[in-house]
Amino acid sequence: MLKENGIDFITAHNGGIQMYAGLGNLVGWGKTAKHIAYVVETKGLKYGDYVLTSSTMDFADEEGFDHYNGAKELWDEAMAMLTVMENE
Repeated sequence: MLKENGIDFITAHNGGIQMYAGLGNLVGWGKTAKHIAYVVETKGLKYGDYVLTSSTMDFADEEGFDHYNGAKELWDEAMAMLTVMENE
């Protein structure tokens, strides 16, 4: 899943997560763990198993999530889906 031009930055936005591969290069947006996992599987991650995050991920309730931690939980759910897929 490691790719030189992979996703390196994420933000919470409109109840979902925006994924970037480089400054200002939006490569995907997802509102479900399944969609986010698909984008990550397709685009890969630049740094392996982590990404840099915007402060919107810490204050997701200001970006359309029910709880301040909602975006992190959604991202973690998507990453768990990818782990399961890799182990099959």
